[in-house]
Amino acid sequence: MKLKVNDNVVVIAGKLAKEKKQGKILKIDRAKNKIIVEGVNVITKHQKQAGPNKPAGIIKTEAPIDASNVMYLHKGKPTRLGYQVTEQNGKKVKKRVAKTTGELID
Repeated sequence: MKLKVNDNVVVIAGKLAKEKKQGKILKIDRAKNKIIVEGVNVITKHQKQAGPNKPAGIIKTEAPIDASNVMYLHKGKPTRLGYQVTEQNGKKVKKRVAKTTGELID
């Protein structure tokens, strides 16, 4: 998976694709290929009180979505990501590249 935490992404498949929902990645589960995106796939949960830190009530939270349903946003447009291997100080270094423009991302 070429996505990282704090990347801006847009939903391209599923029930939220029509709305073109965008957000920042909060958490990644690489084993299950799921990500949690801020403001996307918001669900309501009924929560019991569990001490003073967790009050009871109806809580809105983001649910995970499959990583294949989102695409990286580069300069406001969705793009695929690739890797470019360069050599620095005799070591090979992989850097992410936007496929549409060929620009380095990080």
